[in-house]
Amino acid sequence: MGTQVGQRLVSMVDTTAVMVVRWPAGDLTLTCGGVEMVGPAEAAEALPVAPTAEQGEGVQLGKRYAVEELGVEVLCTKPGQYALAVNGHPMTPKQAKPLPASD
Repeated sequence: MGTQVGQRLVSMVDTTAVMVVRWPAGDLTLTCGGVEMVGPAEAAEALPVAPTAEQGEGVQLGKRYAVEELGVEVLCTKPGQYALAVNGHPMTPKQAKPLPASD
């Protein structure tokens, strides 16, 4: 089963949890700390895994992270200490769009 919009994924290396907001058709892999993220049911059955990537800045609750060139966006529902990546491309926080002036 591939990743779908609305799917919840959790990290195997820390407390990070995300919800998929945008995901293109195709075979992409979302990782946290260099380890592939899995569904909550799979994580409950598995043992924690040691990270294979640097700790980085981690993720913040309520922030959206994206890789624009791949068309991927996730929403952080639980913060963690390791960075997110898609197929080796680091995910960066999305910036809020400025509201139009109300003059």
